[in-house]
Amino acid sequence: MTTSSFTVGLLQMTSSTEPEENRAALEAGLRDLAARGAEFVMTPEMTGALDGNKARLRANARPEHADETLALARSLAAELGLWVLLGSQAVVVDDGPDSLLANRSFLIGADGGLRARYDKIHLFDVDLPSGERYRESASYRPGCEAVVAATPWGQLGFSICYDVRFPHLFRTLAQAGAQMIAVPAAFTRTTGEAHWHTLLRARAIETGCYILAPAQTGLHKDGRTTFGHSLVIAPWGEVLADAGEGPGGVIAQVDLSHVADARARIPALRHDRAYELVEVRES
Repeated sequence: MTTSSFTVGLLQMTSSTEPEENRAALEAGLRDLAARGAEFVMTPEMTGALDGNKARLRANARPEHADETLALARSLAAELGLWVLLGSQAVVVDDGPDSLLANRSFLIGADGGLRARYDKIHLFDVDLPSGERYRESASYRPGCEAVVAATPWGQLGFSICYDVRFPHLFRTLAQAGAQMIAVPAAFTRTTGEAHWHTLLRARAIETGCYILAPAQTGLHKDGRTTFGHSLVIAPWGEVLADAGEGPGGVIAQVDLSHVADARARIPALRHDRAYELVEVRES
């Protein structure tokens, strides 16, 4: 019998540049969250390796069929009877040493089968006031498909990190049937302190969806610092769980019946209207 209620676990990690280290942390985290009652576990963006060095990142990346972190996540999902969202991996999609990678998220069923995949659409090319500089487009090609996939409890929409700043993507997912939206992330501390909670709560309120956001945290081997605070947010905007700043896991109860309640109270998804932009210039 299907139910709209389940226990979600968000794994908060400090992924290094070494995939083997990260796989050990992934296995320990999935086992811990399963033992705590999680039925669906989500991991952060770049679970397998967080690395700003383009050459090293490319050398460690593998095609989807040969990705050892993905294989481990599938094996553990089947062993533990968990649904798993592997937040994202750097995946080889074209031949050649200079080819771009995909920043790809994977949905894995409790039998270990791959149910859906999503490539990050919006790439983080930013110069921050702190002096931090990021050029995702130097390593990754952008995705071009919004994705909604079925789970045993309801419809899941996909996004990754910087996508959260593009509300039209979240609205598209909700209007296509998503009741919950995953936001695996590696938010910088600078932008996280300023915007993380606000953006995620806004996306929940705008769409009437649960927002499930597993995050990277702390000081990483490549020198960057991420914000942490993996969040579970209800459709009315309440923060149900916040993992704080340390690595580990957090669990929360999700009841997708609250999605319909929130959307009935504020039916904004049904109120979109077509309009034209009129630009008034000085004469």
